[in-house]
Amino acid sequence: MAVMEYIDAIRLAMKEEMDRDENVFILGEDVGVKGGVFTTTKGLQDQFGDMRVMDTPLSESAIAGVAIGAAMYGMKPIAEMQYSDFMLPATNQIISEAAKIRYRSNNDWSCPIVIRAPIGGGIFGGLYHSQCPESIFFGTPGLKIIAPYSAYDAKGLLKAAIRDPDPVLFFENKKCYKLIKEDVPEDDYIVPIGKANVLREGADITVIGYSQPLHFVMQAAEELEREEGITAHVLDLRTLQPLDREAIIASARLTGKVLIVHEDNKTGGVGAEVAAIISEECLFELDAPIQRLCGPDVPAMPISPTMEKFYMLNKDKAKEAMRALAEY
Repeated sequence: MAVMEYIDAIRLAMKEEMDRDENVFILGEDVGVKGGVFTTTKGLQDQFGDMRVMDTPLSESAIAGVAIGAAMYGMKPIAEMQYSDFMLPATNQIISEAAKIRYRSNNDWSCPIVIRAPIGGGIFGGLYHSQCPESIFFGTPGLKIIAPYSAYDAKGLLKAAIRDPDPVLFFENKKCYKLIKEDVPEDDYIVPIGKANVLREGADITVIGYSQPLHFVMQAAEELEREEGITAHVLDLRTLQPLDREAIIASARLTGKVLIVHEDNKTGGVGAEVAAIISEECLFELDAPIQRLCGPDVPAMPISPTMEKFYMLNKDKAKEAMRALAEY
């Protein structure tokens, strides 16, 4: 067990899987010599060579297309999109091809690819370096979607994704890379895809979310309990597709008051589906309307620091929403 940052846990997961299986390789823009724009692949080309850690042209559709083709020939590609915003030129390859290969081949073929991409704002990246596009892919059957919050989960879920026979989108919040640090086993383990995780036990309200906003939720929960005696039950979805319906329902029933939190836009986001599940399964066990704390419905992340701060979630926003729900 070693204390490591979120970014180091991701790098270690890729290294371990490349050691374990010679069919695993990495491709993407600047993943080789540079080691990735955020250094997630730093040192891997030196260790495994440029045939297994491959720099590609600036063409996301080609990165996804090459990964799909390699997977059809028995390889296990990890395709890095430098920013999740850049995935949009590859939506045809991801949605129309990768997600449908198993179905359209009547189970004769699969597409074992992992597409890694950083999401989220907070770096003054503006329109094209700050988006959370998970909702674009969320409604596509055939795709698995993962968005881990903790370093432990980042390693275990990435290893599970690499071993999965079907396409997986692996979203890493770029603010988590250096912000989240914890004990991570240096030996082999996986975290099962499709299983949520209770981060905190509580009896007054339930907060359901994923990725970096949970950092603010946990801070707010500690303060609310210490200052006002309000206890929050916090559920980390970890996997967005498939959602852990049983865990969502159980967490909602536990307190009867639910707040759903994510950085992506509110309308049409993952939180809307979580709210629908709760409404369908336990509406009459609720003591308050389901609440959502999400990114505002504006076209893009503003580049102005003042406006970005207004857009972003933070501890105070989480605390205010959690207190209001508890007092309902």
